[in-house]
Amino acid sequence: MTFVRNFRFQIILRVLLLALMNFLFFFFLFRTSLLASTIVCGVVIIFQIIELIRFSERTARYFSRFLESIRYADFSGSLSPRGLGSAFQELNNAFSEVMKQFQQIRSEKEQNFQYLQTVVEHIGVGLIAFQENGDILLLNRAAKKLLNKFQLKNVVLLSDLSPGLVETLFKLKAGDKQLVKYVEQEELIQLMVYATEFRMREQPVKLVSLQNIQSELEEKEMEAWQKLIRVLTHEIMNSITPIASLSNTVIEMLAECQKDTDRTADLADITQAIQTIQKRSDGLLHFVQAYRSLTRLPKPDFQIFKLSELFISLEQLLIDSLRKKGIHFHSQIIPDNLELTADPKLVEQILINLLNNAMEALEGNPDPIIELSAAMDPRGRVIILVKDNGPGISEEAQDKIFIPFYTTKKGGSGIGLSLARQTVRLHKGNISFISGPETGTIFKLTF
Repeated sequence: MTFVRNFRFQIILRVLLLALMNFLFFFFLFRTSLLASTIVCGVVIIFQIIELIRFSERTARYFSRFLESIRYADFSGSLSPRGLGSAFQELNNAFSEVMKQFQQIRSEKEQNFQYLQTVVEHIGVGLIAFQENGDILLLNRAAKKLLNKFQLKNVVLLSDLSPGLVETLFKLKAGDKQLVKYVEQEELIQLMVYATEFRMREQPVKLVSLQNIQSELEEKEMEAWQKLIRVLTHEIMNSITPIASLSNTVIEMLAECQKDTDRTADLADITQAIQTIQKRSDGLLHFVQAYRSLTRLPKPDFQIFKLSELFISLEQLLIDSLRKKGIHFHSQIIPDNLELTADPKLVEQILINLLNNAMEALEGNPDPIIELSAAMDPRGRVIILVKDNGPGISEEAQDKIFIPFYTTKKGGSGIGLSLARQTVRLHKGNISFISGPETGTIFKLTF
């Protein structure tokens, strides 16, 4: 209110002075012959008019600068009412308070934005926010790493990775979720995609979370099989152990009874039957002990070692078998000094099993080839590949080869690949494969 009174007083004072000078101007002009006084009054009138205009323009510029500062959120400058008189001091103080409030709000907004951005970047779940046309507004670090796309402007560009993923991203409605499977660099990826929608600046935006659940599914599957095996082996062992023990006792008793010549023929038949029972009991015990190994894997003894030393050891172990079967064996490591942090003995056992499987798959092949290689993938992980040019794994078997006890080989136990998967999982890694009649079979170990 003080500003209004002072501003009104200045305007009234300037107008009264201007009116007074106009009166004097016309008085000297028509009532006297004082030409100099008339000219002076005219000059003063012009000066007062110019000052009134400049005063009004400075006031307008002052308000304009204040409004532009608010419009463009520029609170770095100051709005001093120089040349506007003391009437604007109170208004300037009020403007300063408003500017401070805006600065504080802007600072809090920036802090909240930085906090949210930090949370989004460090969260372990991939997040993508995009508009209806697919233009990406947000792509956090986890999504970039998961999709192996560090520069992405539109979700359509994910078509080279998985057309099904792009279709799912566009079709998924708020609150829906869907599992998307695709193969990237010989590795099966299973993404759980969850979507929600919101509006930003009157434009619809879809926020999608991506999470690779392949490793979790494999872990749960292995846990389920291990629990089943524990139960089965426990029950079988409890049943077979007393049978085997009793069979052995009866055989000993029959051996003593054989001294009675009158019952020698009957005792011989009974002895043979009991021996058969004992033999089968021992066989079942051995069978159960073999499958028990699935639940008793040793903890890895992690060491840093060169893969070149491991490859040389493998070639020395298998060189005779490879020569006898006429298999061309090639190995390659890029770079030559590539190292791996793992249990060398367990990794060697995995590779021996995979190489033996490859040799068996190449039987009857006129030009058998096995390739063993190691390198770093684009994500900085160590990968080992075992490749053969065999007929490939049948589609029916591809979904079952990691299931314990499943085998397509005569006399096979069906635990080799299951053990390999569990061993790799103990190393926080992954094992996958690609197989087909044209490409052969490629097993990939990722550490």
